[in-house]
Amino acid sequence: MSTKPNKSIFLADDDEDDCLLFEDALREVSTSTELLTASDGVELIDLMEKAVPPPPDVIFLDLNMPRKNGFECLDLIRQTKAWAHIPVVIFSTTGQEEMVRKVHEKGANFFIRKPGSFPKLKQAIKQILDIDWTKHSWTPAPENFYYQY
Repeated sequence: MSTKPNKSIFLADDDEDDCLLFEDALREVSTSTELLTASDGVELIDLMEKAVPPPPDVIFLDLNMPRKNGFECLDLIRQTKAWAHIPVVIFSTTGQEEMVRKVHEKGANFFIRKPGSFPKLKQAIKQILDIDWTKHSWTPAPENFYYQY
């Protein structure tokens, strides 16, 4: 008898090292969370078309990716009825105010600047996994939207 994972996460990031680090941190935070990764936006959308439903509990989305960037993916996710409710956390090395404002307006749920250390990465992932998205499917006010660890 197999057990269903507690949570399902999609991660779209073109940096292979960042993906491996994310997966390691996730395993230390939660052993019962399933992670599916995409190396760019085209792969993410393909994954979404094949795997949803059921939707992931949350999507971690890098902004700077080849073929289809994070902005394009976020637009498509928010415009697709079956995906529009899925929480999207922007997970990027950039922290430029203009980028943060832009993805907030496009409907991302949170913006986390990629942490510079493994413990901080674990903290960031844990914070997102601890959110009950059934009760908090809103996007916070701009001042509560951006996290830098």
